[in-house]
Amino acid sequence: MSDVPDEPDAAEEQPIFNIPGVVTALIALMLAIQAGQSFLLSNAAQNQLALWFGFIPLRLKFPEAVPGGIWPMLWTPVTHAFLHAGWEHVLINSAWLAIFGTPVARRYGRTRFLVAFLVSAVAGAVLFQILSTPQIAVLVGASGGIAGLTGIAMRFVFQPVVVGPDPQTGEPVILGRQLASWGDILGSVPARTFIVFWIILNAAVPFVPALTGGYQAQIAWQAHLGGFVCGLLIAPLLEAGNKKRGA
Repeated sequence: MSDVPDEPDAAEEQPIFNIPGVVTALIALMLAIQAGQSFLLSNAAQNQLALWFGFIPLRLKFPEAVPGGIWPMLWTPVTHAFLHAGWEHVLINSAWLAIFGTPVARRYGRTRFLVAFLVSAVAGAVLFQILSTPQIAVLVGASGGIAGLTGIAMRFVFQPVVVGPDPQTGEPVILGRQLASWGDILGSVPARTFIVFWIILNAAVPFVPALTGGYQAQIAWQAHLGGFVCGLLIAPLLEAGNKKRGA
């Protein structure tokens, strides 16, 4: 009987979770902020935090009606993305971020990933501003930024894998996935179906009260749509000089 241990199975060497560090760090930050809100702040302090760092469209229309006036509009289009309305909210966003942020971070790297997230969050706030009714509505949550990452992912995750020769050995290797053109998206059943379903699902939220007898779902569908469309549009800008093509 040999004393040499068996070689570990290749599958056993693979990590259970293979999430890029920048995605993990962003999730950890959101969870830490939520923990601070829940365990360290009173309800009154949490309300003040939302007023000063959540995005409030009413500031532009009637700045005198909101504490701080118009000045918080300088930072709240970004800071709203790091606050959440509760643990369920932040956990759902964390799961969505892990799923759709991972391929974007792998393809574009840490810096471009963060820029894409923040730009999409701002785009979500802009559409929330445009489509909100004149009332005190406070936008909090990373949904707009994550929706943007989802839109970016739609530009390549459903594309076929490109295989080419290794420049040194000549052996065939996986080169990744090309960015889809609009024609490619229309021609891809999975991509087209996901995008249409996602847009219709969010666009239908305003009609929920008519179907539920007046119940209004607290979903920032405007931010979702704004971030998602932003992601679809900015993906080619992220490609400039990018050497990664992995998904």
